[in-house]
Amino acid sequence: MKGKYFSNTVFTVSAVFILICVIFGSIAPEAFSNVATYLFGLTTDYFGWFYLLSVFIIIVFLLVLAISKYGKIRLGGKDAQPEFKFHTWIALLFAGGLGIGLVFWGVAEPMSHYFKTPFNDVQAQTTDAARLAMGYAFFHWGISQWSVFAIIGLVMAYMQFNKKRDLLISTALEPVTGTNQGIKNTVDILAVIATVMGVATSIGLGVLQTNGGLNAVFNTPISIWVQLAIIGVVFIGYMASSISGLQKGIRILSNVNMYLALILLVFVFVTGPTVFILESFVLAISDYITNFVQYSLRLQPYAGGTWVKDWTIFYWAWAIAWSPFVGSFVARVSKGRTIREFIVGVLIIPPVISCFWIAVFGGSALYFDLNKGTTIAEAVDTDLTVALFLMLEQLPLTTIASILGIVLIVIFLITSGDTATFIMASMTDKGTMNPHNRLKVIWGVLIAAIASVLLFSGGLEALQTASLISALPFTVVMLLLILSFFKMIRHEVIPITKRDVRHHKRIMEHIEKTENNLNK
Repeated sequence: MKGKYFSNTVFTVSAVFILICVIFGSIAPEAFSNVATYLFGLTTDYFGWFYLLSVFIIIVFLLVLAISKYGKIRLGGKDAQPEFKFHTWIALLFAGGLGIGLVFWGVAEPMSHYFKTPFNDVQAQTTDAARLAMGYAFFHWGISQWSVFAIIGLVMAYMQFNKKRDLLISTALEPVTGTNQGIKNTVDILAVIATVMGVATSIGLGVLQTNGGLNAVFNTPISIWVQLAIIGVVFIGYMASSISGLQKGIRILSNVNMYLALILLVFVFVTGPTVFILESFVLAISDYITNFVQYSLRLQPYAGGTWVKDWTIFYWAWAIAWSPFVGSFVARVSKGRTIREFIVGVLIIPPVISCFWIAVFGGSALYFDLNKGTTIAEAVDTDLTVALFLMLEQLPLTTIASILGIVLIVIFLITSGDTATFIMASMTDKGTMNPHNRLKVIWGVLIAAIASVLLFSGGLEALQTASLISALPFTVVMLLLILSFFKMIRHEVIPITKRDVRHHKRIMEHIEKTENNLNK
């Protein structure tokens, strides 16, 4: 069994690369941080435009595909039925996609933009700044991020369920790159490395926030050793869940987390400034739609500054780094959906949930700073990890709500880790849908190790850098996937639906009626 894995080039190269990063970061954390910082600057300075343009192209492609005749194609064939009920499907998408990131940034991002605005001509900590902060937060957690997950998930699902091929990025690229094994291995290695870094970033963010929550509730010190202990607990949790399988541990935890998130959401919505939340949600949706194209392609070559690099470009890179993992998982749970249903479901429902979450949590924090004289934004500017808990302090049952928040974060960490180990094991075991548990353990250890090293060497900045750098080569792969998918889909036989039959019948009746009138 051991020889089987180490004869696998994708597994060996990617695992050794991650292991080298772990060793380097452990032995020389300062040098590791310096190299990462240099690469971060290099990437954002020269390729920020590439990230923005690529994500915009993906969005346009998916929307055109959804309204085209190809939207009627069913993932798994014309007779396929969805494997999961709709609410479970959405729960799996949400937990596997953005759960921990949204809990971290739901308060932290709007308050950050409120304290330091995205545009220099908007005065900070004003009502205009609050409105701008909410609209930009919606943009960052809306369709753009989910389009990245959707394109990977769609291509993987089509390959797996319609073409009966393995769950590998390289296989989906064969119409463009051919079957050369060297190219296929390179593509899969890039996908694995990007995924590990993206997952490590998310786990690291959750660990930082958990430490902040424990400090707020139990006065636990904020230190790297506490954070490493949290990673240890989370590691045990996600390995136990991952080994139990998709239908057991991951599914159960995803549903539990959805209900816990819903309880906390309803609690804040009801006990917080409810009317303000609803009004800010509607207004922010309007601002999001109005400014979508401008924000999507916004750079700062004339005004200068690093705001877009620090926020939008980081978010897109993080999503791209996550995409092989989230996309493969989304594909795995989306059998039986039509392409149109898949695109609309993935691009609309999770983003709406995400935006409402931001309106409830971030909107409440903005309300308290604007109307109650609190200083949440100032505190968040010093320490992002305490954002959620500072907001909860303004509500009744603070301790209970904060403990629920901590539990929610930990379970999100576990669901992120268990889905990641499942997908990583599959990607390095020739795309099998039932990877061996030994591979899950190996990748579980490596993910926990690289997350620990990133926290140890540079904290939040190192986590952001890892995502940004690893995502760059994979962005090229994603654009090639669009071309590859188009080449495959254009030869697909479009199914005839009952609606098509009725439409055809109406046309024939109209023609017959017209002919009869002419004959008269």
